[in-house]
Amino acid sequence: MTRFIHDQFAKDYLEELLAPFGEVKAPRRVAAEVREIDVWFDPTTNTEVLGLLGQLAAKPAVFEPFRNAATPTDICNCLLKLLTLRGESQREANRKKERLSEETLPRLWILSPTASESILNGFRAIIDLENWGEGIYFLGDYLRTAIVVIHQLPKTEATLWLRLLGRGKVQEDAIDELRTNSPSHPLQSNALKLLTNFQANLQTTEDLDQEERSLIMKLSPLYIQWEQEALKKGEEQGIQQGIQQEKRLMIESMLEVKFGVVDEELSPIVEALIQLSTKEVTQLIMQSDREELLGRFKGEN
Repeated sequence: MTRFIHDQFAKDYLEELLAPFGEVKAPRRVAAEVREIDVWFDPTTNTEVLGLLGQLAAKPAVFEPFRNAATPTDICNCLLKLLTLRGESQREANRKKERLSEETLPRLWILSPTASESILNGFRAIIDLENWGEGIYFLGDYLRTAIVVIHQLPKTEATLWLRLLGRGKVQEDAIDELRTNSPSHPLQSNALKLLTNFQANLQTTEDLDQEERSLIMKLSPLYIQWEQEALKKGEEQGIQQGIQQEKRLMIESMLEVKFGVVDEELSPIVEALIQLSTKEVTQLIMQSDREELLGRFKGEN
């Protein structure tokens, strides 16, 4: 369960950050045995504001994020999806009687918290310090693939948006940096919203490990910060109802993670839950089974 939550957060996070800068398909299906690429991105505008992530996304790109260190099998599966995508592009070019340009093909970025020396050596992945700096290892040119080892990235503002996808202390340090960012940063509001939804989803799960419990504690102040910033923005723009909508999405996401789907029975109690504090909502959903939760609001909808 928690692996699904972490994986979904990573995909949603990348999609949200990249969407203003181009076309995102997450997931994108490719042929063969119905494999899905986690995030496919084609830029239509300058991605510089995304720092190092923007450099990765400056040209057509496929992103495959991993919560745990990517294994050799994981990396091979990513390569298989990329080569399948290349095959589709080649067939399309053949139909149009055009020559397939290497530059139009996406580059695969495998985002892994760590990577052992044996895995990097096994794939002949080579670091390019002069052009890319630490933490990014490239496979052969024609494979158009690199392994981004998040925990090796330098601790700079440019790498923040990638380090938020790390784990343990690396991720926690990145969260602290995000909290101290200028509220006017164009990405901060989106990142805060995604992280608070991520925390809410984690809290609905019982089988958390110590690292995840620590992560929840680190994320706890973020909702208050996001809500305060969103309220201020809403007052300035006269659209305070946007806060309610964001809270609704958070609650629906928590219910979906806990019960699988927000069906006809659960849907009516969302309005009642919106009226409660975030703490009360989280405790109710975490501690109640389906019948208890429905009984709690019987007669209120």
